[in-house]
Amino acid sequence: MSTTPDSSQAKAAGALLLCRAGHESVGLAAQLLRERMLLTGAGPEWSVLVPEGEPWLHGAEPVDRVVTGWATALAVSAPWPVLALWWDADRSGLTLAAGFRRSVGYEWLANGTPVGEDEAMRTFAARLGLDPVLDMQALDPLTRPVSGADARTRLRGLLAVLTRAGVLLPAGLGPGEPADRLLEVARTQPGAEQIEWNGWRAAVRAELEAAEGAGGGSWLRGRRARVLATGQLAAGLPLTVWGVRRHSAGWIVAGTLLMLHGALGLAYDRLRAFD
Repeated sequence: MSTTPDSSQAKAAGALLLCRAGHESVGLAAQLLRERMLLTGAGPEWSVLVPEGEPWLHGAEPVDRVVTGWATALAVSAPWPVLALWWDADRSGLTLAAGFRRSVGYEWLANGTPVGEDEAMRTFAARLGLDPVLDMQALDPLTRPVSGADARTRLRGLLAVLTRAGVLLPAGLGPGEPADRLLEVARTQPGAEQIEWNGWRAAVRAELEAAEGAGGGSWLRGRRARVLATGQLAAGLPLTVWGVRRHSAGWIVAGTLLMLHGALGLAYDRLRAFD
C-alpha cells in the first residue's frame, strides 16, 4: 500500500505516460492535466509524456498515486488507452487506464518480487489487444519470482513485449532513469513538444477547434452526446469530492476533467442547436 514518500524515495521516483494516440490528440488532452511535461513519439501509433516530477518531489503523494490519477484523467477524456509506468526506491509498476473502466495495476518490489495478481496481467493484455497466447506466454514470467530480475528489469521486459503492439521508446527513455535524464532525452527527440497549462479559456478553445476539425463536431451533438455529457458531469463531481477528501491531486484532476468535458459537451450541443 502506498505511503507518503520521503525525500530519498521522491528523488528516485520517475514515470512515463504512454498514450495510444498521435501528438496532436495527446497534446490537447495533456494540457488539461495542468502539469509541465514533454511529449514525444513512442512508435507509429504511440506517444509518450515525460513529466517533470514536481508533484512527488515536492508534494505528499507517492508517484504511483499521482500517475494513476493522471492516466485516469487522460483516459476518460479521450478514446484511447493510457499506460503509466512508474518507479521509486522501493517499488515499480504499471497502471493501465481505458475510458470509464476501472484501471488495471501491477507492481513489483525493488528486488523484483511480484505483488500483483495474475488476473490483472491478463486483463492488461486483453485491454491492449495483445495476443492471448504468445504475448501472455511472454508476460507470464513477469508475474513469477526470477532470480536477478529486479523491478526495473521487469518493466523493461514489459516494454519488450509491448513492441509487438507498436511501442518503441527512444533510446535512453526507459524505466529507472532519473527525471532530469528522461527530460533531457525527450527534449532532443524530433518533434518533441513542451506541454504547459495556458488557462481554461485556451484549453476549451483548443478542444472546440479539435472537435470542429473532426467531422464538424457531430459527435458532440444530439441525444447521445447529451447523455454522455450528463454522465460525465454526474461522475466527475463525486470523483472530485473523493479526491479532495483523500488529498489526491491526481484524482481531483480526473474529476475536474470529467466535469469540464460534460459541461463543454452540453454547451456545444446547445450552441449548435441554433445553427
